[in-house]
Amino acid sequence: MRRREFITRTACGLGAAWLGSKSWAGAVPLSRSYSATETVVLGQTGIHTSRLAMGTGTVGTGHHSHQTALGIQGLADLLLQGYDHGLRFFDSADSYGSHPHVAHALKSVPRDKITLLTKSWAREPDAMRADLDRFRQELDTDYLDIVLMHCLEEADWTTKYRGVMDVLSEAREKGIIRAHGCSCHTLQALRAAAKSPWVQVDFARINPIGSHMDGDPETVVSVLREMKAAGKAVVGMKILGQGDMRDRVNQAVKYALSLGVLDAFTIGAESRPEQLDLIQRIAAVSA
Repeated sequence: MRRREFITRTACGLGAAWLGSKSWAGAVPLSRSYSATETVVLGQTGIHTSRLAMGTGTVGTGHHSHQTALGIQGLADLLLQGYDHGLRFFDSADSYGSHPHVAHALKSVPRDKITLLTKSWAREPDAMRADLDRFRQELDTDYLDIVLMHCLEEADWTTKYRGVMDVLSEAREKGIIRAHGCSCHTLQALRAAAKSPWVQVDFARINPIGSHMDGDPETVVSVLREMKAAGKAVVGMKILGQGDMRDRVNQAVKYALSLGVLDAFTIGAESRPEQLDLIQRIAAVSA
């Protein structure tokens, strides 16, 4: 089965006249070149992976996403093409329904070469224990690299869900997972994550137009800088504003790279040509 395709599309020109100065708050000129496939270290977790994570959850809800609509073989082929081109970060979640697709891809690559991340909606300790067992079975793996508490909104989540956090801490001590953290969907939850020593990895919504974010870009970036200073891994999501910047990919990617706070970021390509184009663009904007 062919995994590689050549792109015929050329990267669109830069041009950010449409962006106001406030939208670019926190951004600085790029001081070096970047690539989607370069190896990065996620905070203080010791996990080495690619700068670009392959997202599997565009409009991911109800165990379905744009990526899972490709079918198990289709999404597996997309992940394997990314692997062939140097991407090592698989971003999945229970709510996306992408575990079977990722498991199929994992059959064709060395497990220890992949950073496998997934997310759980569990809010009770027993539910998280059950999820960890089920996720490993669905993904056909003995361990999970990163498990996040998914879509946290409460300002007091670090106390309200302490039992769930303890389950993940215990799982890390036993080698069931390598790192734990959260994805936040309110500014209050994001601020709590920044202050919590328990959070090792945070998925943060960030783009220059404030689309589908926890606050305006300037405010969110200030919180992410606090996280970065504390040694947390900061992984950007909603880089394209859930599609609102699909026709301005260069600007969105250059903004993410310019912030200096993201260890990595996830974008969900929906086809193999789109994925190859994205890899090319990440290199092009900083060339």
